[in-house]
Amino acid sequence: QLQLVESGGGLVQPGGSLRLSCAVSGFTLNYYAIGWFRQAPGKEREEITCISYYSGMEDYEESVKGRFTMSGDKSKQTVFLQMNSLEPDDTGVYSCALRAGPGTTCPSRDMDFWGKGILVTVSS
Repeated sequence: QLQLVESGGGLVQPGGSLRLSCAVSGFTLNYYAIGWFRQAPGKEREEITCISYYSGMEDYEESVKGRFTMSGDKSKQTVFLQMNSLEPDDTGVYSCALRAGPGTTCPSRDMDFWGKGILVTVSS
């Protein structure tokens, strides 16, 4: 059974940094896409970033461009989300999700597997 497990969340002051990890296990897919999603308190879940291992394309939500960077280690089946210059509006539950097959985008409705999520709180 494919599983995704997030780690690295916590409390950070505004302007600080965190690196989230998403460990993926239980699969041998050649093509897939992985995305990070955020659900802020009282808001709907939104896609933050997506990387397609089919097309090689990466995409970032406008508010995190230049501050967040997604990277991956396919050999270790782990993806990372480096978050810099964090702001209080970045607070939320961050989840990683995987879309099997030759997808190039990560809309929530098309993701096949989800991690449980991890809380990130940006506050002084």
